[in-house]
Amino acid sequence: MKFDFTYYNPTKIYFGKNSLENLSGELANYGKNVLLMYGKGSVKKSGLYDKVVDILKGADKNVVELSGIKSNPSYSQLKEGARLVRENDVDLILAVGGGSVIDCAKGISVSAYCEGDPWERYWVNFEDVNNKIVPVASVLTMAGTGSEMNGGSVITNEEKTLKNGRVFPSNVNPKFSILNPEYTYTVPKYQMASGIFDTMSHLCEQYFSGDDDNTTDYILEGVMRSLINSAKTAMKDSENYEARSNIMWCAAIGLNTVTGLSKEQDWEVHMIEHQIGAYTDCAHGAGLAVVSVPYYMYIAKYGIDKFVRFAKNVWGINTDGMTKEQAAESGIGALAEFIKMLELPVSLRELGVTEDMLPKIANSTVPGGGYKKMSADDILNVLKECF
Repeated sequence: MKFDFTYYNPTKIYFGKNSLENLSGELANYGKNVLLMYGKGSVKKSGLYDKVVDILKGADKNVVELSGIKSNPSYSQLKEGARLVRENDVDLILAVGGGSVIDCAKGISVSAYCEGDPWERYWVNFEDVNNKIVPVASVLTMAGTGSEMNGGSVITNEEKTLKNGRVFPSNVNPKFSILNPEYTYTVPKYQMASGIFDTMSHLCEQYFSGDDDNTTDYILEGVMRSLINSAKTAMKDSENYEARSNIMWCAAIGLNTVTGLSKEQDWEVHMIEHQIGAYTDCAHGAGLAVVSVPYYMYIAKYGIDKFVRFAKNVWGINTDGMTKEQAAESGIGALAEFIKMLELPVSLRELGVTEDMLPKIANSTVPGGGYKKMSADDILNVLKECF
């Protein structure tokens, strides 16, 4: 393990078919006022909303609601939530939904009592949070982001056409998260696939860095293999409990920081996709799918040994007789086939990107990278390959 690290994750996970039964007991640990957050109504159609509200009423809670959270949560929604928290003296923010709802909840939790502009302070200047933080909890309905077990919050500022992410310290993590794989069954197939690839991308972003023999890389390879295997099953049978439960846990592990320990990490694919999302409001995982293959083809020669290992240990490719370059390309090719199996887009045009957007996206993307430090010109080259 090359780098020193401190590991702490305070989120309590309740996992399984009966996990919602734990909500009432957890609510007893918080005050009377709860902000209930959810998306555009699928939780009502599924009946989950009624179950949660009944539990909240049974616990004698005063409930304030914030609904309609977008798949790319906006700063305007965050500000509205912060207002509701202040005006109703909210003691707990309960996010019922996917990662977007949970991301927004965490953003509200740090922003409600912020002095000054939270966007500038926390998502642009990355200042420490020195104000009151409102506790967050979640009931997860879509697997992918891992937001149920980390401090991440990705918010879109529509006025500035910027989609920025921030990983807050562990005191912003959900205090508890309820994960019932059955709650993910109602997610449309496209969204399920998008979430699967979001998880895959999280794993790749952490994997493609470093040249040391790191235990974390072996963990990453195992989680990737599990995700790939279960994704194949879920695409054929979306209500296969074993597959959906494995996918849900892969997503949580994939970004709860354990798969990034003692790693340099990359994250440039995410930075590029964030700006694609800012311009198109596309599904996050779909945007990642479009960017990933061209990006990895662009940087593979700078980390060739890891890409060869990816082909062998993740995809099980026999690389005997291949050059390193051929082996690396075969692994990236397997990733491309995985994206096709998930029936996700493979071009920026499919996401609504127009040619005139390319330089704007490139110039507004946060530059960085793992094996290769990307410039705006490099990012533009990748975008052209995606187009």
